Amino acid sequence: MTDKPDFSNNANLAATAPAFLSVWGMKAYYGESYIVQDISFNVHEGEILALLGRNGAGKTTTLRAIARMDNPQLNHGEIWLDHQPLHKMKSYEAAVAGIGLVPEDRCIIPGLTVEENLQLAQIAPPIGWSLERLYDLFPRLAERRKQDGVTLSGGEQQMLALARALARDIKVLLLDEPYEGLAPVIVDEIEKTLRIIKAQGITTVIVEQNAVRALELSDRAVILDTGGIVFDGSAAEVLNDEKLRAEYLAI
Repeated sequence: MTDKPDFSNNANLAATAPAFLSVWGMKAYYGESYIVQDISFNVHEGEILALLGRNGAGKTTTLRAIARMDNPQLNHGEIWLDHQPLHKMKSYEAAVAGIGLVPEDRCIIPGLTVEENLQLAQIAPPIGWSLERLYDLFPRLAERRKQDGVTLSGGEQQMLALARALARDIKVLLLDEPYEGLAPVIVDEIEKTLRIIKAQGITTVIVEQNAVRALELSDRAVILDTGGIVFDGSAAEVLNDEKLRAEYLAI
């Protein structure tokens, strides 16, 4: 069982923090139906964690709970980011604290150019991710900076969604199905970018149906099944365990 973070003594924060991002005893439900049932896991600073499971296992619900996107009355438990209690925050406060969610539908704002989408998200003045630095990481976006964001290809829209999250100088990147609908060559390009982002020290949690690709990218994996955690360990262990993959990931 994941140790519960204890942040009651501010003088000992560094000593008591078990991880950079900690989820403890989280429950989420809609109506009378529990989607996530008392799950706990840690994510260490700078690592990539694959959050996996079959459809309906509670993966997206978990991401949205971390980002505080859903009604807090539907969520219980504690979520800590770098000594900050996310579970006490609203979504905009979690964003300021350093959470960046890239949703499955990417949510590109229609009527705004690529650059306007980025400028809208960017803090002023930018601390680490200027427009120039974002364009260096995503040269395709630099070429299309004056183009309406919703007219980009699917892969380019995913790049824009990633760049828009980084523009806010985030600490944790939450990715919901980033490879969906993309050609393998574009997935390769996205993965290359995610490895660069990891090298910058950004912590990433990725939800992805293409479990093998996600595991090959990740350091660790958490597998959900019917709202609970059935595995928490290294990504390599899942890749090497045929029985585990077949039972919980259907691969």
